[in-house]
Amino acid sequence: MRAIIVNVMPEETRIAVKDGDELVGLELERPQHNHLVGNIYKGIVQNVLPGMQAAFVDIGQSKNAFLYIGDGKTAVGEPGGERKKIHIGQALPVQITKDEVGSKGPRATLHLTVPGRNVVLMPKSAYIGTSHRIDSEEERRRLYDIVQEACPEGMGIIIRTAAIGQSKKNIQRDIRYLVKVWQSVEAKMRLTKNTGLLYRDVDLVIRIVRDIFDENVTEMLIDDEQVFHRVQDLLMGIAPEWADRLHFYSGHDIFADYGIAEEAAGLANRYVELKSGGFLVIDKTEAMTVIDVNTGSFVGNFNLAETAFVLNQEAAAEIMRQLRLRDIGGIILVDFIDMEKDEHNKALLQQMRQLAQLDRTKTNVVDITALGLVEITRKKSRHNIDNLLYTDCPVCSGSGKVLSPEAVAIKVCREIRRAERRKHAPEGYTLQLSTEAVRQLQAADCFQRLQKELGIRLTVEADGEIAPGCYMLLQNQCVQPTGKEAGKI
Repeated sequence: MRAIIVNVMPEETRIAVKDGDELVGLELERPQHNHLVGNIYKGIVQNVLPGMQAAFVDIGQSKNAFLYIGDGKTAVGEPGGERKKIHIGQALPVQITKDEVGSKGPRATLHLTVPGRNVVLMPKSAYIGTSHRIDSEEERRRLYDIVQEACPEGMGIIIRTAAIGQSKKNIQRDIRYLVKVWQSVEAKMRLTKNTGLLYRDVDLVIRIVRDIFDENVTEMLIDDEQVFHRVQDLLMGIAPEWADRLHFYSGHDIFADYGIAEEAAGLANRYVELKSGGFLVIDKTEAMTVIDVNTGSFVGNFNLAETAFVLNQEAAAEIMRQLRLRDIGGIILVDFIDMEKDEHNKALLQQMRQLAQLDRTKTNVVDITALGLVEITRKKSRHNIDNLLYTDCPVCSGSGKVLSPEAVAIKVCREIRRAERRKHAPEGYTLQLSTEAVRQLQAADCFQRLQKELGIRLTVEADGEIAPGCYMLLQNQCVQPTGKEAGKI
């Protein structure tokens, strides 16, 4: 039983997907942080880098888009037409495949796609593809024949999994609609003088209905009346037989009532507990994500080999779920409990590859390395929940570590010695530390030793506004009397 839970606020839209009692998907979208992925822009080439086989394209956003151009040529006019070299100042229709991350701009492509519910139109590619999730050869042939009949000359179409069992009328109606969308994109391309948006992908709620709502979804709950009616109208148009699965939720807090809020809050944790007593540790670096599997309190029932295999199987299922929930992309390395039997290693890889097929984002379980690490790659596209909800700590700059009180004390001693070598401070110094640091350093004798060594006075003060690992060192100044006060002396 799969359910889609939608929470809508003016500031944010949250969508959770539950399979029974288990949370299997979570997505967020904010109006002020609209995703660029899927949008088509009229871009103007700003720079061509032959050595990188790439170009930077101005799309009217804050950062230029990175465009891989291969041999540096693109078709002019209709698909399959003459190919000419890309040059600076050239106007091109490009589609965003990856949002900007940090200092890197968005990534774009010349291989444009316009997605529908049953098919995806490829205006610049002349071939027909079929989703690998459609297993029946008979159904693949039926769908291919339907699409081939309606596919415009010079264009291509990908048949989506949602097309299974759909009538010829529905599929070809989908194709005709997408062709009209593309025609409007071409018209905007001709009329737009500078850079600009030609096509915007639909918002999160409609995207979820288009991509996820199928025969396996038993209900969809929405707590906003306006959005509810939008989805209702959409379902009546594309799948009226499923319209009765849509319900309006009139309660106060749909995420709390369905037990989603607490589990969603836990997605920031490094540690993920397993039901058996084991646990995962998830760490992110600039280059990759590393996941460590630990036995914890799990001791098994048979022997060491079986204990490791059973725990690894449970961990594999949870790891693939966490990748989807946290939307972790790029390179992922998993350090499972060591297994001696080859059949256990093969069974674990097979399990993970089967679970990867359930992921809408392209995920590839590569192999087990010589060190026993499982390599996984997962496509990055949109900002994940971590990017949307959190920012780097201003104290530790995202490292998760600050200087210990002892290290702070040593650093202060070094700084005072350096200052005293330049010029002696007769009035001494005032050191301001966090309250906890002052408490921990009360028993330390480094400051007393420093005062005797240099013949200075050092006053240590606790300041609740100073963060752990930080300090403020002030050189005391002698106040010179002025005016009437000077005359009295």
